[in-house]
Amino acid sequence: MSASAGTRTRPSASRHLALGVLATSMLMTVLDGSIVTVAMPAIQSDLGFTPVGLSWVVNAYLIAFGSLLLLAGRLGDLIGRKRMFLLGTGLFTAASLLAGVAASPEVLIAARFLQGVGSAMSAAVGLGILVTLFAEPRERAKAIAVFSFTGAAGASLGQVLGGVLTDALAWNWIFFINLPIGVAALLLALPALPADRGLGLKAGADVLGALLVTSGLMTGIYAVVTIEEYGAGSAHTLGFGALAVALLAGFLLRQAKAATPLMPLRILRSRSVSGANLVQMLMVAALFSFQILVALYLQKVRGYGAAETGLAMLPAAVVIGVVSLGVSARLIARFGERNILLTGLFLLVGVLGLLTRLPVDADYATDLLPVMLLAAGFGLALPALTSLAMSGAEEKDAGLASGLFNTTQQIGMALGVAVLSTLAASRTESLTAAGRPTAEALTGGYHLAFAVGTALVLAALAVAFTVLRPTAGATPDTTPGTTSDTTPDTTPESPDSEKSPRMTMAA
Repeated sequence: MSASAGTRTRPSASRHLALGVLATSMLMTVLDGSIVTVAMPAIQSDLGFTPVGLSWVVNAYLIAFGSLLLLAGRLGDLIGRKRMFLLGTGLFTAASLLAGVAASPEVLIAARFLQGVGSAMSAAVGLGILVTLFAEPRERAKAIAVFSFTGAAGASLGQVLGGVLTDALAWNWIFFINLPIGVAALLLALPALPADRGLGLKAGADVLGALLVTSGLMTGIYAVVTIEEYGAGSAHTLGFGALAVALLAGFLLRQAKAATPLMPLRILRSRSVSGANLVQMLMVAALFSFQILVALYLQKVRGYGAAETGLAMLPAAVVIGVVSLGVSARLIARFGERNILLTGLFLLVGVLGLLTRLPVDADYATDLLPVMLLAAGFGLALPALTSLAMSGAEEKDAGLASGLFNTTQQIGMALGVAVLSTLAASRTESLTAAGRPTAEALTGGYHLAFAVGTALVLAALAVAFTVLRPTAGATPDTTPGTTSDTTPDTTPESPDSEKSPRMTMAA
């Protein structure tokens, strides 16, 4: 995808400031999804949540965020991505203040829903802005590596920060910390982000399509996140699941016939877009078992505190950061996105495979630290996936492609939370009923979740290998150095470019 003339001629310092703003916003979004997890017991005790009600501190955010990303991404293309980013960041910051001062479960859940809405608005257009700012392949690969790092390492950092803030101050501060960051992001975004007027609502003001996709995603995510409460085979889960499928099927039919579709189906014809999104959904679902269940194992089986658990997970965040920021862009430029993605997924199979053998009395240095270090695979896989997912969309669809990529990430996360946690809990109950000690029963439940997670990553590896096939005769871009913003882009195109213009990426 070629950037507009205005973005191609922006000074390098201005573009890097914009990248900093976008990465900071993504960091806030990811932190907010994970920072809450270690503070849940304190929130329950202080506000009097029931066990079922407490889950909605997470669910309210996930439902709003996951269901609105696609719509927000397309609206960003229509009304202007900068405007959508500013509105979303402002709403998220205000909702964080409301969450911090909440004195009742109802207020906190409402604030979390609004946080999800704001996060969807800003996150949906972040990648779309980024790929128009960085048109040169090597620069774009580096920018995507920075952006991906905030998503890959932010979750682990959130657990560390959540534990420290909860132990040292109070749970309210996990929300108050967003205030100075959000205000700074708004102030810097005004001059740093490129102004864009958008295509105009007439280019895609499909109201019926918007209602169908938003209600379909919201219903589907609701069905998934309540599986643990109602059961996978319950009338509640099956009924809402069937309704979600019907609504989304109606949305696709509507898009095929609408004069101004909200989501032009041409975006799904690209193997790189559809394949990368499917791989991401499988990978993120699997890695829930690493991000959350390892933390639960440390606390419930090994007796770690909140801050201690966060620090134990810190090596994973560090190695992901080193790989994402230090080497991923250069490796992608040399060997291509697909090869680096396959390597990263192979390492992640090792991560979850090792966890299936985690003993009850695990030693951190010998049993857990090697797993944390192998998490480098995520630092390789995510930047490569991001490049592939954005490589097959036209410039006018950049916000939509960004929203779609974030949507599949959230769907994968919701599936991972629902399916793997339900399997782990069911296995634990079975082992407890058989007379196994609590720690052993819990560990047995986690083993099952890790095994299923391993299978999901293997499925992602198979999809990446078969669907994301390299172009015949294409070779990675190994040209030394980088070109200036005014140098024409000459990266070879894939077969997908015969169907729709592709955004130029490092091969």
